Amino acid sequence: QVRLVESGGGLVQPGGSLRLSCTASGSFYMIYVMGWYRQAPGKQRELVATVTSGGTTNYADSVKGRFTISRDNAKNAVTLQMNSLKPEDTAVYYCNADLATMHYWGQGTQVTVSS
Repeated sequence: QVRLVESGGGLVQPGGSLRLSCTASGSFYMIYVMGWYRQAPGKQRELVATVTSGGTTNYADSVKGRFTISRDNAKNAVTLQMNSLKPEDTAVYYCNADLATMHYWGQGTQVTVSS
């Protein structure tokens, strides 16, 4: 069982920055991939960014160059630095942990980009 706790969401003006953090706890051997997904009202959940235990990253085209994902394997933590935020980035952001046999999700944190 894995528990993911997220923090860092909030309200920010267009062009601003936010930093999301997620820490995993529980009983597990290894988290292969950690990542962030988001879901806007009326839309499906979509991938934002992922990072493997080896540090390989993957980004949605819509966030490339603006968002940076990083991971601390020792702390089982993942961070998403979001810069140059746009109104279309408004969504609930979910942390995800991929243990190969199971996926786990955080409770979600709201990010609202508005003037």
